[in-house]
Amino acid sequence: MDSQFFNIEHKDPATQARAGRIRTAHGEIETPVFMPVGTAGTVKAVTQEMLEGLDARIILGNTYHLFLRPGHDTVFDLGGLRKFISWDRAILTDSGGFQVFSLGELRKIKEEGVEFRSHLDGSKQFLSPEVSMRVQHALGSDIVMCFDECTPFPATREQAGDSLELTSRWARPSRSEFDRLKETPESTAVSPALFGINQGSVYEDLRSR
Repeated sequence: MDSQFFNIEHKDPATQARAGRIRTAHGEIETPVFMPVGTAGTVKAVTQEMLEGLDARIILGNTYHLFLRPGHDTVFDLGGLRKFISWDRAILTDSGGFQVFSLGELRKIKEEGVEFRSHLDGSKQFLSPEVSMRVQHALGSDIVMCFDECTPFPATREQAGDSLELTSRWARPSRSEFDRLKETPESTAVSPALFGINQGSVYEDLRSR
C-alpha cells in the first residue's frame, strides 16, 4: 500500500505486523508510534522541550475538551493549536466521540449528532459530524478523525452492528464537510488527512465491513 500520505515499508508475512511511514506537513511519523496525549493541547507535567528531546513526532489534541475550553474559535484566532501550544510537529485530533460516550446519562444520541451537557458548567452542547470537522479544522490538525459513536465493551453483536452503521452514516457528512473546509481560505491546517474509525468491537466480520 502506498499513497501520498502513508505507505507500508515492511510487513511480516507470519504475524502480519507492519512498519510504515506517515507523511504530514509537519514531519514524518514512523509507525507503529507512541503518540503522547495532550488532552487540552499539552501533555500534562511534560514540557514541549522534553517531548522534542524524546523525539515525539506527533501529539494528540482532544476535540471535545478544546471545543468546550478555551473554544476552537479562540484557538483559531490565536493561529491554531500548533501556535497556541508552541509545537511545530504533527498533531492528531480525535473526533470527540469517546468523550461524549463517556458522559453516559448526560448525552443523547440522534441521527444528526449528539446532544450533551458540558461537564464544566452543565450547559447544553451539540456535536455532529459537521461540527466535529469544523472544530478540528479550526485547531489546524494534521490528522483529522471522522466523528464516531464509541462502542461500549462488552458489546452485543447487535450493539456493535448498530454502532458500525451509525458511524458509517456519520462518515459521509464528515467527509463532505472536511472536503469543503479544505477549500476555505480561513485555515490553519496544511494538507490535512481524514482518518476513519474501525468499528465492529470484537466481531471480525463487522470489523471487516
